[in-house]
Amino acid sequence: MSAFTPERLSGAALADANRHLATLDATRRVEWALRHITGNHALSTSFGVQSAVSLHLVTRIQPDIPVILIDTGYLFPETYRYADRLTELLDLNLKVYRPELGSAWMEARLGKLWESGSEGILRYNQLHKVGPMRRALDELGIRCWHAGLRREQASTRKHIDFLEVKNGRFKFHPIADWSDLGIGSYILRHALPEHPLLHQGYVSVGDVHTTRPLQPGTGPAQTRFFGLRRECGLHFDL
Repeated sequence: MSAFTPERLSGAALADANRHLATLDATRRVEWALRHITGNHALSTSFGVQSAVSLHLVTRIQPDIPVILIDTGYLFPETYRYADRLTELLDLNLKVYRPELGSAWMEARLGKLWESGSEGILRYNQLHKVGPMRRALDELGIRCWHAGLRREQASTRKHIDFLEVKNGRFKFHPIADWSDLGIGSYILRHALPEHPLLHQGYVSVGDVHTTRPLQPGTGPAQTRFFGLRRECGLHFDL
């Protein structure tokens, strides 16, 4: 298969590519993407509880790939320290993007948007996450965005393909078909450090004000955004 671009890829060709990717393991999928997709590639990360897997997997194939972190200004202290640890351990080419306004100024103008129900959370996510990611992808000239989304993570993700075309660029999910067990096995096999909050009951880690540890009788969806929404928009609005 020769190199291709989002503009020239037909729906049938995209479907063929996904069928082919399904026959490969994750390492070979990343190698395939780097070989066949023209233009700049980048990997996004939240430095969450499963982020070490994608960071290790992709950077051992292309060590200098830009790694994009959206720093909302409200990440857990443990997440910032974990980011420092993994950046040093894996020698990451880290690119940090932030909202154009600082957190204090944003709150002074708009208040604590996450306390204003689903619509407030939506606006917060657009300002603190989606906008900065759009700027990162544009400024870095990214044509293929690698992300660690998996079908098992949520009902909103159960139909994601390995390769998608969104807004004129490729979105690539090399571990889309991995299970939680596969994630844990990879972390153990490569002796990767775990997020410090994992052992405090956090199954997903985002901002301090909208992330909760898992409680008896609840599911992972209830640990983020007060159960009002599962996605922040980062992976579905871009």
